[in-house]
Amino acid sequence: MMRIVVATGNKDKMREIHEIMDHFGVDIISMKEAGVFEDVEENGTTFAENSLIKASSISKSLKEKGIDDAVVLADDSGLVIDALNGEPGIYSARYMGKDTPYPEKNAKIIERLSNVEDDKRTARFVCAITAVLPDGRHLCAEDTMEGVIAKKIAGENGFGYDPIFFLPQFGKTSAQLLPEEKNKVSHRGKALRKMEELLSKEL
Repeated sequence: MMRIVVATGNKDKMREIHEIMDHFGVDIISMKEAGVFEDVEENGTTFAENSLIKASSISKSLKEKGIDDAVVLADDSGLVIDALNGEPGIYSARYMGKDTPYPEKNAKIIERLSNVEDDKRTARFVCAITAVLPDGRHLCAEDTMEGVIAKKIAGENGFGYDPIFFLPQFGKTSAQLLPEEKNKVSHRGKALRKMEELLSKEL
């Protein structure tokens, strides 16, 4: 059976990946569960570059530990806000400082957009996923979820910027959607399904 090691220590992200990929019939574990605790420097200029950097680095670390049969999956994702010239973009996790709580980050973004008209509040979540195969080849998939920035924080589901990302087709923020609703339309859900299709050809 194919084993996938995900290059993340984020429990929320792992939960989403399991929800989306558990039907795929492979063993999916985090890099920490595989015994790798590396903090990879994401110095790429795009989401795709950062996901490749992470996947390649963790793949190398696993091979050094004698684990050379795993597919390493890494995603880099973030929020792109048009009225803020694409911010926070690839710096989404580090926006206002890596340790700044997301409620504080979300409040700051709403404040920065306080004078922005409704039709100019467009934004999207972007997710780029790279899989590094045991033989060193890599596969890439990328997708988006389009929406607008809400005028107030709402919702208890999801994580990160979900409480301020409003989806007009649902009349709700991403954080107000049930997990199964979100996974059908989310950037990560769509990118993971593309990746599943690519990986299925490698089985």
